[in-house]
Amino acid sequence: MQHCLLQLRLHRFWRDEEGNIAVEAILILPLLFWAYLSMFAIFDAYRQHAVNQKAAYTIGDIVSRQTTPLDPAFLTGTREVLNYLTNSTNSETTIRVSSIRYDANNDIYKRDWSKRKGSKVPVLQNSDVMNWHDRLPVMLHNERIVVVETFVDYTPPFATGLLARTASNFVFTRPRYTPRVLWENGS
Repeated sequence: MQHCLLQLRLHRFWRDEEGNIAVEAILILPLLFWAYLSMFAIFDAYRQHAVNQKAAYTIGDIVSRQTTPLDPAFLTGTREVLNYLTNSTNSETTIRVSSIRYDANNDIYKRDWSKRKGSKVPVLQNSDVMNWHDRLPVMLHNERIVVVETFVDYTPPFATGLLARTASNFVFTRPRYTPRVLWENGS
């Protein structure tokens, strides 16, 4: 009899469905919360990438419109513009501006000058740019373009598995009003 009563109680407990929603909610809510935070972090990363890219295009346009030689103060100002446009308070943002020309006789690109503000990357050398056929547009012999590269640190708002990284952008623009953009020493 005792065995039968225990078996009956276990059977009732097994068939009882009261409280299932509460148990299911306790199990699924942390997963839903993590998924929501992950989606927010991924959206924020894409948003920040788009902001960085727009800032790089804006700076490229500013540089391409210069008719007077650039100098270190101008480069400092463009980095401040980058920080403002990307809402970056990090002093480790880096901007690299380079003037590059195409030598059709040798089918290579050459650097006229390359300057940077920040420490994430070195200035470009001729050996760095000579084979950039896949990165730069088709150009005429001795035609010049300005390459603007930006490097901005990004840290996700939540620790959901998305890692902190440096967002980099590469933008090239033809000079608007002059055949080339000069650096202060005439190069």
